Amino acid sequence: VQLQASGGGLVQAGGSLTLSCTASRRTNSNNAMGWFRQAPRKEREFVGSISWNGGTTIYADNVRGRFTVSRDRAKNTVYLQMSSLKPEDTAVYYCAVSRFSYAGRELNTYNYWGQGTQVTVSS
Repeated sequence: VQLQASGGGLVQAGGSLTLSCTASRRTNSNNAMGWFRQAPRKEREFVGSISWNGGTTIYADNVRGRFTVSRDRAKNTVYLQMSSLKPEDTAVYYCAVSRFSYAGRELNTYNYWGQGTQVTVSS
């Protein structure tokens, strides 16, 4: 499985950006998907996750209310809509496919990862 993330870029604080991640084949149709991010000199951290059917989403506390995860199973694509962006949201954002059908926060429950897309928020 290959995951292709896109949509990153430079945005001013308070702005919005939407990331997309498409899987190369339908292996993820019954799997949850997630978004993580990694800032320079920091650990990769959980951002949000969505269950296999889109019925459940969970978020990290520091993005809840500003970020929204959604998916289009027919297109094998997961999205991360980001609004009210802050400089501390600057990071490389990764999408991933979970081993499980339910949304999850733990990095080690994801077994396929995209290459990452850079998001930079200027103050």
